[in-house]
Amino acid sequence: MNKIIINDLEELRYGRREAINSLKTNLKFAGADVKVVVFTSCNPNEGKSTTCFDLARAFADAGSKCLLIDADMRKTVMLQRYNIDNQGQKVGGLTHYLSGQVALENIINSTNVPNLYMMLAGPLSPNPAELMSGHLIDDLISRCRKVFDMVIIDTPPLGAVIDAAILAPKCDGVVIVTEANTTSARVAIGVKKQLEMAGSKILGCVLNKVPSTGTSYRYRYRYYGEYEYKADSEGGDGKRKRVRTDRKKED
Repeated sequence: MNKIIINDLEELRYGRREAINSLKTNLKFAGADVKVVVFTSCNPNEGKSTTCFDLARAFADAGSKCLLIDADMRKTVMLQRYNIDNQGQKVGGLTHYLSGQVALENIINSTNVPNLYMMLAGPLSPNPAELMSGHLIDDLISRCRKVFDMVIIDTPPLGAVIDAAILAPKCDGVVIVTEANTTSARVAIGVKKQLEMAGSKILGCVLNKVPSTGTSYRYRYRYYGEYEYKADSEGGDGKRKRVRTDRKKED
């Protein structure tokens, strides 16, 4: 097993950390048999990959042995976004394994974050949907389920390509990431129906990049973004306060 170094590890701000921990807890309560979870989105740039990484890190920090699989073999962002260093090693990826070039143990990498393991996407593939449909992906899921406490799979947006709909039925569930005030209801409903028609178990939806709102006190809250709570300049006490941020559960 190779070891890779994740160089860009930001310290999550309070609200972002709490939202990620809430998502982690919700997945735990989804059932003991929910260990392999696919994440997809409706459109590109909705924050799906960042959500996957932060969630995997949260599981690892809590003591769970977690594997993050970058299954975007079309346009991966993990390597550049987190400035991942392979330390001069020849590190294989998911494309290599699914095309039969390397063994599974050669593409699972330990990291400088305790309990966090990563499987990189590998070189861009001209036929990722076909690779996802092969028997090797079934073997990968079965073997990883036995070794890791949680497996998080980052897939391309389903509103653009079919990969997530192929992979999700093979796993324990799927989570849809949507950006607030950006993703249309029509597109989101279409993605949901596509997953249901494929036989996927939809665990829920993450509403990402929620815009700021104001009250008598000015606060900023953004799921997987920022959280600050300050008094207004007019008569406020200037002390940081805690706000209850319960969210309604929707089907």
